Amino acid sequence: MTIAANDEANLTKSFAGLRVLDFSTTIAGPHCTRMLADMGAEVIKIEQVEGETMRTRPPVRNGCSTAFGQLNVGKKSLVLDLKSADAIEIVRRLVASADVLVENFRPGVMRRLKLDYGSLRELNPKLIYCSISGYGQTGPSAELPAYAPVIHASSGYEMAHLAYQPGRSRPDYCGIYHADVLTGVYAFGAISAALYQRHGTQKGQHIDVSMLESMLSLTLNEVQWSQFPVKQTQRPLFGPVETANGYVMLAVASEKTFQSLTKVIGHPEWISDPRFARYSDRRDHWGDLMNGVEAWSRALTTEKCLTELNGHGVPCSAYRTVAEALNDPQIAHRGALSEVRDGGGTFKVLNLPFRMSGATVSAAERMSTLGEHTVALLKEAGLSLDEIAAFSDKPLAAELR
Repeated sequence: MTIAANDEANLTKSFAGLRVLDFSTTIAGPHCTRMLADMGAEVIKIEQVEGETMRTRPPVRNGCSTAFGQLNVGKKSLVLDLKSADAIEIVRRLVASADVLVENFRPGVMRRLKLDYGSLRELNPKLIYCSISGYGQTGPSAELPAYAPVIHASSGYEMAHLAYQPGRSRPDYCGIYHADVLTGVYAFGAISAALYQRHGTQKGQHIDVSMLESMLSLTLNEVQWSQFPVKQTQRPLFGPVETANGYVMLAVASEKTFQSLTKVIGHPEWISDPRFARYSDRRDHWGDLMNGVEAWSRALTTEKCLTELNGHGVPCSAYRTVAEALNDPQIAHRGALSEVRDGGGTFKVLNLPFRMSGATVSAAERMSTLGEHTVALLKEAGLSLDEIAAFSDKPLAAELR
């Protein structure tokens, strides 16, 4: 029986009982705290009255953004105006019972609000405080504004990627924000490590996560190549292989794979061909190798190529759209998608890409509305009904009647 097939009805969630204050916006921080929520943490998302900008990102149905929902499902919603001294006092009260705080403001903002780690650790020495920023909390670039596309460029990633595009001299446009997602995952890992460490020390700590360094971690080979002279190949190692009706990707990354490929395409003699016999030879003659592969693949449909390649253990895939990938039976088998309800109806979100035999890992079934938990959390913070009515805006005050 696979882990995914286990009966999880009686299992708990790994971070059940953990309380997280989430001051983050857009993608990196919310992605991190969504992971914590999926693992069972009580995540309290703190927003301004108008809500954060991702609430307007399409698709929007009946005023509800599914892009925002993908990043924030499972979180409680607390509306506070952080420009108000009363709101800051509410946060300080909540910090006393919090385990984790996540923020991704520009360095210095939380300090000006007196909500920085140095100010809050006195209230709660066990607090794990995670700051996500473009370049880190200190240093010559710390206060520069940063979004994922800027980090992609500044990290060297885009120029490294360009080096694999034959005949091109202009970097690609940026449409997918790798830096945000990757940094959110690193923040999640650092928080998990800090929680483990706290079991022994009984002390919290400040975590400083840099998007620049997170993005640099994707250029593993290039970090080494930048330090030592390396002979460049004539052609990128992995790219689209043309078929009769499209393209496939295949990865010839081991001797076994290469030997299997030569059998599939009908050139077993290439195993002893001086151009291809060794890995270093193949790198120097990669164009010849791929031209030979395409002489075979162009005569076959994509489906036939995949059948032949998979039948011989050659790693390969068609080039699919996201919609096609989500319809893969493997996604259904893994339970990779959860259905979520919000004010616009239902939509599907990705679950975390791992399963655990002793804990559930899944998204919540319902998306909170903006400010839905404000009154309850203000009561918990010790405000009376009259104080809440005075503190809150008119719609919230109406809730109290």
